[in-house]
Amino acid sequence: MNNASAHVIVLGNEKGGSGKSTTAFHLAVYLLYQGYKVATIDVDTRQQTLTKFVNNRLSWAEKMGLDIPHSDHHHLSISCGDSIKENQKQEFEKFRNSIVKTEQNADFLIIDTPGFDTHLTRLSHSLADTLITPLNDSLIDLDVLAKIDATNGEPLELGHYSRLVQRARRERMVIDGRNIDWLLLRNRLSMLASRNSTFMHKGLEMTALRLGARVAKGVGERVIFRSLFPIGMTVFDPINKDFLGAVSLKSQANIRNEYQSLVAALNLPKTNELEPLAG
Repeated sequence: MNNASAHVIVLGNEKGGSGKSTTAFHLAVYLLYQGYKVATIDVDTRQQTLTKFVNNRLSWAEKMGLDIPHSDHHHLSISCGDSIKENQKQEFEKFRNSIVKTEQNADFLIIDTPGFDTHLTRLSHSLADTLITPLNDSLIDLDVLAKIDATNGEPLELGHYSRLVQRARRERMVIDGRNIDWLLLRNRLSMLASRNSTFMHKGLEMTALRLGARVAKGVGERVIFRSLFPIGMTVFDPINKDFLGAVSLKSQANIRNEYQSLVAALNLPKTNELEPLAG
């Protein structure tokens, strides 16, 4: 299951509500608008948030007669037989078939994973070229990566998810000798500075050093995302001003800049010369 062409971006975190699906969807649409072929795979069989994003987008585009780009999307259902071994075999085959269908026809493959450990989660991580872990600006989210010393922010003990990523990195190194570039993404940032935010940043930087990961600033908390989800649109799409309003239009422009900065921080292949989107 060696990927020959598409650069694989995995969104992973064992905590729900961190913004994995929203980040995955916006990254996919941003890259589509830049002219790249993008495939998406949703292995979150419980929430299916990315798949709902995609379906909402298809329905809205058809209803409104919009000519907007779409990813080549695949959703994997979980196997629910009595045999765990047989279930994992079936899930592996579904996953393998989706990879085979997309790897030769896409520049980027974006995989959204659930907020809990599954066989598909581990398979996805082992294929990652770039792993993005969104984290809310909270020490509760940081606890997923490591237990932090409350006095100085040093990581005392690695969390379950960090160990999962370490195993995936070892497996990837054995398979093709390549390392997974791991980016810890500070997401839904508060607009106000606080002691918690400062301590969170310090703890995250120290944890990233321990994990061999990088830290990037993500996207602030915005109401606009709740408005866009039901219609499957993103801040990169042309949106009717009457639908969003003046405040959201300003928010749309700010988020565009934040996502463009995120893409630059990812150091993705083929994207070094991207021009900023207009508007």
